[in-house]
Formats: sequence, C-alpha cells, structure tokens
Amino acid sequence: MRSALRTVLCAVGLLLPAVLFPSAAGADNPIVQTIYTADPAPLVHNGRVYLYTGHDEDGSTYFTMKDWRVYSSSDMANWTDHGSPMSLATFAWADANAWAGHVAHRNGRFYWYVPVRDRATGSMAIGVAVADSPTGPFRDAIGRPLVNNGEIDPNVFIDDNGQAYLYWGNPRLWYVRLNTDMISYSGNPTQIPLTTAGYGTRTGNPARPTLYEEAPWVFKRNGLYYNVFAAECCSEFIAYSTAPSATGPWTYRGTIMPRQGSSFTNHAGIIDFNGGSYFFYHNGALPGGGGFTRSVAVEKFTYNADGTIPTITMTTAGPPQTGTLNPFVRQEAETIAWASGVETEPSGEGGMNVGYIENGDYIKVKGVAFGNGASSFTARVASATSGGRIELRLGSATGTLVSTCTVTGTGGWQNWATVTCPVSGATGTRDLYLRFAGGSGYLLNLNWWQFTPSSGSGDDLLANGTMENGTAGWTTSGGTLSSATDVAHAGSRSLLNSGRTAAWQGPHQNVTAHLSNGKSYTTSVWVRSQSGTPSAKATLTLTANGTTSYIQLTPAQSVNANGWTHLTGTATVSWTGTLTSASFYVETTAGADGLYVDDASFQ
Repeated sequence: MRSALRTVLCAVGLLLPAVLFPSAAGADNPIVQTIYTADPAPLVHNGRVYLYTGHDEDGSTYFTMKDWRVYSSSDMANWTDHGSPMSLATFAWADANAWAGHVAHRNGRFYWYVPVRDRATGSMAIGVAVADSPTGPFRDAIGRPLVNNGEIDPNVFIDDNGQAYLYWGNPRLWYVRLNTDMISYSGNPTQIPLTTAGYGTRTGNPARPTLYEEAPWVFKRNGLYYNVFAAECCSEFIAYSTAPSATGPWTYRGTIMPRQGSSFTNHAGIIDFNGGSYFFYHNGALPGGGGFTRSVAVEKFTYNADGTIPTITMTTAGPPQTGTLNPFVRQEAETIAWASGVETEPSGEGGMNVGYIENGDYIKVKGVAFGNGASSFTARVASATSGGRIELRLGSATGTLVSTCTVTGTGGWQNWATVTCPVSGATGTRDLYLRFAGGSGYLLNLNWWQFTPSSGSGDDLLANGTMENGTAGWTTSGGTLSSATDVAHAGSRSLLNSGRTAAWQGPHQNVTAHLSNGKSYTTSVWVRSQSGTPSAKATLTLTANGTTSYIQLTPAQSVNANGWTHLTGTATVSWTGTLTSASFYVETTAGADGLYVDDASFQ
C-alpha cells in the first residue's frame, strides 16, 4: 500500500519542488527520504559510518515508534538501507515506545541500548540488545530491563582506560559504570548534579532551572570530555558542556545548533570519520514532516582551535562526499544519496530492495566514477505487472540519457531476473540518476545494479571480484579462505584468508586464459588485516616455458584492522614462450596476518 509519506512527497512535490528543495539536484539532507527517521546515533566501524535511527510512523500525532533502523555509508553521501534489525518485539517485556537509542562496539559485538515502555510497570526503562554484526539482527541480551527508573535516552561512552559509562535521563541526568560485558553494571546509578554552571540557566521554570532537557551524547577529544545535549524544550536547541573527567564536574559551553528545523525536538550525535568531524541531528524537513514525523540529517564541521564547537546551521546540501562510488562492482539499489517516490522493503534474496516504484520516481547516486566509460548496465529486477523502464541519466533526473533498460514482468514482486542493456556516454565522475518510467501503478522492484567497463577501460579478468558470490572463483595458497559477512567494503560480503603461515599466501584467482602478452593491466583491490598492520600488495605469478616469474601489480601499502586500504596500480604483463599458468593474488611483504579482500578488479 502506498505510504502516507510517499503520498505527501508526490503530491507536494508536484506543487512546490522549488520551495521544499531549492537545489534538488544538490540536496542530500535529510539523509533518508523513504521513511521518517529520528534520534541519530552514528558509529564508525571498519571504515564505514553506521547510522542507527528511530522510525516515526507515517502520519503520527505522537512519538509513535515501533522499530529501529540502520543505514551505512563509506562516503557520507550515499547511504545503504539495512532495514530494521530490531523492534519492540525484540524485547518480550516491552510493549511500546521504540525511542532514542545508542550503539556501542566492544568484545567483537554491538550493543544497542534503547528506552522502551516496560509492560509490567507502564514506565520507561532501558533495555540492551546485542548482535555480532553492526547491521544485526539484534537480540535481547538479558531478557529484562538493564535500568528501570522511568527515564530515557541512553548513551554509552567507553573511556581510554576501558571503563564504559551509560548516561541517560529526562528530566534528570544519570550515569552508571558498565561492566566489561556491557550488559551489567557495578554500583548504583549516580545522578549528575544539574547546576547552572554545568548546564546553563533556564528561566521561567523553577522546577527545571538548567537548560538540560534530554539526549546526552558524551565523548572525549584531546583529553577533554564533552556532553552534547538537547536543551530547553520546546522547541529544543542543541547545547554542550565539557569536563575534565567522564563524571564531571561539567561546565556549560553554549549553543551548537539553534532552534530551527520544523521539529520541536532535536537529538545530536558527533563522530570523526575520514579526517572530518560530523554533526548528526534531526528536523522536520521532509514533506509532511514535523515534531512527530522527523528526519535525520548531517553537517560537516571543524572544531575551533581551542576545542570549542562552532555554531552549526541546518542545510539541505549536507556534507561533501569523501570519495567516489565504483559502478563496476555490484551496488545495492538501496544505496542512495536522494530518492523520490520510491520505498525500500526486505528482499527475498536477502537484504533490502527498492520497491513501490511508479512512473517518474528516481534514485540519485552521488559521485559515480565511470572513468573512461561503461559499455553496459546490469540490474536485478522483479515485476508482478508488465514492468517498465529504467532510464540512466547523468547530472539530474532529466539530464543526459546514457541508457534505457526495459523490464518485463517476471511473475511476482520477488521473482527476480537479471537484465542488461548497452550504455553510451557515461564517463568521468558524475551523479547517476536511475529514473523509472512506464504506465500507471507499480512498475518494478530493483535489488542491485552494476556497470561493465567499456573496451577503452578494459574488461575485468576477475570473476566474482565483488565477493558477493562467496568464495566462487577464488582459492588460497595457504590458510583458510571463507566468505565474511561481518566485514565488507561494499555490498554484504568480503573474502577472509585466515590461518596464513607465510607472507606469500593469499587469495588467488587463475587468469591464464584471459591475459594478452605485452598488454598493460590496471589493478584495483581493497584490503584490510584481521589484526596487525602488515604491508599488502597485489601480485601476478606467471609460468611460461617452465619458468615462473612475479609481477608486482600495485605498490605495497600498510593495511590495518580498522578500515580498508585501496591498492591500485598499472603494470605491463609480458612473457617469453608459451604461457601455462597465471594467477592474480594478494599477499603481504612480511608476516602472516589474516587478510580481508573485497571489490577486486584486474583489467
């Protein structure tokens, strides 16, 4: 059924596009346009930002929230929708109010702390769920409330010495020291004194003399502790205090984000990622938006030289992209910079797909690096009707048309088929728009897409370079090769070569039948370590006339366990005599650390 948000978007969009989104082609805030989202809780993990949000139901006139959502990005522009890995049903003891939570990573697991209504008492309590992956699924960690004092908005901070703190509260502010298991605590909850020196002065409300309202977000930078919070409802602004320790004493520092944004609440989260600092918040910017139908947005900022936080204003543009998107590896359809009209839903093939697509709807993908060009486009599609068309346009939804893919009926919305169509004119780095066209009603569903490089760019010699088909096409010269679903550069999988005993051991793929003597080949592969910081490189081994030689395809670069390193290079491949064996592989210059490999191409 057509959602209320979609109906408002389409109806209002026809009337007032310039008023709502003055630079529609450049607008990337709010982050999500397919549903209403609130209460952002960003987490940096393995080279990606994972964004955990609440979900305001369409047409809400209260904080009607039944589940939580997860999104992720490697470039702060294109966000992948991972769906809902946790809902009220996760907590058998809860019956309502899936409100603002926070996720912490420790012990190789992810802990999601959330306020929900305790069925037994009718009051708000803090629960904790756990997962082995940042995208879930999450399960109730203890089967009961962790804290139950009627207050909300949990936030977890882990200090440099390993001590974890849980903060929460409205109208008061509390903390408790968590144990290393992250699901129990030592001692009793401590109430933080809300003094005017620590949290500013509120006038006209003797019961609440300070500005603190709710939504604490505690972090540490350069030895200084920050508590960013929602101040003085209603409507709220974002303020902050600082302290020399995680428990205070706190000193009020002023406003970060003034009152604005068509929502009477706000909720902040701050992270550092790829050399930049980012401020997440919510507003009511989408059509139909307001205090109970909110949307998460983000801005990039720079700390002042003295460590203070500057005033930050909401924008529709959002932060600049921190890289480009590779169109020559599989991209999930639900990886989106901006969407108009479409929705997402769980896919029968796993993950999510884009659905409820009608004539004129579109998806924008930002900063797509076509390089020297693309020759074809492949998409995974389904349709319970007669289908429609996917128009590939550059620059805008009405921009240069580089291809049109016709989709016919497949016999069901989850009966998937693959279509391929030729592409002409897609070069350089451009914003890509997938615009959908056809008759009335729903046209098709889209699960994923991928371009093939043009002959000028070279054909990729590697099979399953995206690693989305598990270990298919790959072997290892030592150790154990497996498909990793908890760590991926793009998509949902990578290769893990664990148990290596020598530096030369790594993931291999035979390319003997595809090589041309004397030709130059370009390598691109993303690598990270399972532990340690070894130097990694891509290598080609050739055997011709009984002689084996080795060609270094990329410069060696240090890799680590905290993020992905891009290995790239161009090398000329030649041999004398008859080539009998050639293999592409990733190795280290020394050591035997386990290696993750993803999104490899050799062309």
